[in-house]
Amino acid sequence: MSVRSHDQALRARDLLRQIAVISSLVFTLVAVLVGVGGLGGTAVENSQGGALDSDATYLAPAGPAFSIWSIIYAGLVAYVVWQALPSQRASERQRALGWWVALTIVLNGLWLVAAQLLPIWATVIVIFLLLAALCVTFQRAVATRVPGDGAADAVLLDGVTGLHLGWVTVASAANVAAWLTEVGPTSWEDHAHAWGVAVLVVLGTLGLGIAWASGWRVTPGLAIGWGAVWLAAGRLLDQPRSEPIGIAAIIVAAVVVVIPVAVAGLRLLKPQGD
Repeated sequence: MSVRSHDQALRARDLLRQIAVISSLVFTLVAVLVGVGGLGGTAVENSQGGALDSDATYLAPAGPAFSIWSIIYAGLVAYVVWQALPSQRASERQRALGWWVALTIVLNGLWLVAAQLLPIWATVIVIFLLLAALCVTFQRAVATRVPGDGAADAVLLDGVTGLHLGWVTVASAANVAAWLTEVGPTSWEDHAHAWGVAVLVVLGTLGLGIAWASGWRVTPGLAIGWGAVWLAAGRLLDQPRSEPIGIAAIIVAAVVVVIPVAVAGLRLLKPQGD
């Protein structure tokens, strides 16, 4: 293949990637409209017989927690518009991340479709696929980041992907809890407080692990902390009540937010020559 033919093929693949990212957002925005009860669909909290509602399980965050989706979706829309610019077509970061971001956007939409049309176990499969895709996407965002990439790269790639990953980590735990509550015997509730605390310990460990592995990026921890705070609010102020889970959630929120922010702050203050 000649150099000219190779360049033409590369430009064609770049354009295809941009179109695919745009298409993924269109699909998911339609799924969101259905997921909030528009277009004849059932709102997510009322689907699956109410199993996904904010008061359905001990690991479900209170309703206001889900407002973080507004920030995530706004960030994804901004990213899709930005990556579609001609200046981003041949960007090496876009080549490394664009298809993966598109996959995470599509999986978001597929989860909403699964919540509407499929058994609850299917939503667990989809959300774990989404979590895995976000882990790869965020890892690639960290690995390809170099000084001088600019604020747009930092916010729309690293920042939005980090928030998305952190929130889906919390949502995965809540989704599994909803599934187990549906299929498990009522006797499992006798141990719900202990299991809830154990899951939160794992959640906090994952939050710190993500921060450490990403060079102490703070956005995943902010999203996990946000979810944990509202989980605490749900268990301390609403039903089903659980003081052990509520207190554990507050501790987890503090750990996953304060430690990464503190380490990142110290690294910024550290002289470059040290």
